[in-house]
Amino acid sequence: HLDIRIWFPSKNKFIKDFLQPNRTFLDQIKKAVDIVCKFLKENCFRHSTTKCQKIVKVSNGTALKSSSHADLVVFADPLKSYTSQKNERCNIIKEIHKQLEACQQEKDFEVKFEISKWKAPRVLSLTLKSKVLNESVDFDVLPAFNALGELKSVSTPSPRIYADLIYLHKSSDALGGEFSTCFTELERNFVCSRPTKLKDLIRLTGTNGYDSSCPGHLGPLPPKYALELLTIYAWEQGSGAQDFDTAEGFWTVLELITNEQHLCVLWMVNYNFDDEIVRSFLLTQIQRTGPVILDPADPTGDVGGGDRWCWHLLAEEATEWLLSLCFRDGSGCPIQSWKVPQLGIHSATNNR
Repeated sequence: HLDIRIWFPSKNKFIKDFLQPNRTFLDQIKKAVDIVCKFLKENCFRHSTTKCQKIVKVSNGTALKSSSHADLVVFADPLKSYTSQKNERCNIIKEIHKQLEACQQEKDFEVKFEISKWKAPRVLSLTLKSKVLNESVDFDVLPAFNALGELKSVSTPSPRIYADLIYLHKSSDALGGEFSTCFTELERNFVCSRPTKLKDLIRLTGTNGYDSSCPGHLGPLPPKYALELLTIYAWEQGSGAQDFDTAEGFWTVLELITNEQHLCVLWMVNYNFDDEIVRSFLLTQIQRTGPVILDPADPTGDVGGGDRWCWHLLAEEATEWLLSLCFRDGSGCPIQSWKVPQLGIHSATNNR
């Protein structure tokens, strides 16, 4: 585990040398993804009534160096609603598993499957090895309902898409964010469109603390996506510039983490308060126990999670960071953070 405080004074070099993936590594991941995608499109369902509408790689340009992992969302035509995704995705997973096992010899690749502890798993986890790859690559394959249809880059989803999702969420035992895979493209685009330097700041803020879960009964750490969104929020509210001081941005994110219980953040880029059903649900969401960080693509997904995640452990580490000498200027004074609201509801509508 690398303590980046040692390297932080030369932070930009640290990011380049230790966090940014190089071209060779990215090419290896791309080859692995191409192998799996080609199989899913051309071979997996050729003797089945199931058809693959499209496959989306979950990639937003913030991958860390040597993170040999890829998520693929498979939009399959039998999944025609949120309910059918919940009830039938395990059948799609079984079919993919069966066909991969049968085809791996003739396709010159080897697959090792992770045994799921769930009776009806939502994801197929596997490790791919091939002669064209220098190392193995881990995959999560997730079947999903194509709720967005043919997504147009300049349009926002129909409120009806979210109203139906909210109705299911409120009337069943569906978990918040359970169908976020349906909105993978929106999530990816929200982060992917950001400046390169902001993506590097995201890499930096996500470096420490994610190698293990909290000990004992305390539960897991917040998802990395929550920290990505918090970093974007800090930049939007405090800077918004293509070029900025990395130390100031990092300091600002750490300050927000130390005040995690007061955070309440949402973006009105894909949904808003115009629709009555969505408005009523959002008003309920933002009154939850903090931190509240709503997924900009899925209003049921509170990735802040309130007390569900161990934010206090991140807050403790952030507090130690803020006392570090690496956040002092030449005269020994603390650097200045960005002026970012920490309390109340903040709707960041400028997706710069």
